[in-house]
Amino acid sequence: QVQLVESGGGLVQPGGSLRLSCAASGIIFNFYTMGWYRQAPGKQRELVATITVRYNTDYADSVKGRFTISRDNAKNTVYLQMNSLQPEDTAVYYCNAEHIGRRIEYWGQGTQVTVSS
Repeated sequence: QVQLVESGGGLVQPGGSLRLSCAASGIIFNFYTMGWYRQAPGKQRELVATITVRYNTDYADSVKGRFTISRDNAKNTVYLQMNSLQPEDTAVYYCNAEHIGRRIEYWGQGTQVTVSS
């Protein structure tokens, strides 16, 4: 069975940092582009960042310069380092795995990030 399990969310003050982790199992990790998405209250799910098997990255304009996506292929884990967090970053963050050669993807259950003073 395929599982994507997010962790690392929580409550942080504006300007603070969090690091999210997503541990994948049941997939050949090196065949998947990994990504982070988020959904804030009253808004649709949006792309935050992606990273390919060759470590190419892409970011939403709203997080460029503040967030960094990375992956550890030996651990089947993708990370999202979030710095300079602002209230508008408050959302449920979801991990995504998309196969590089087939129309198949998987989603995690999500982890809550709340930025508030």
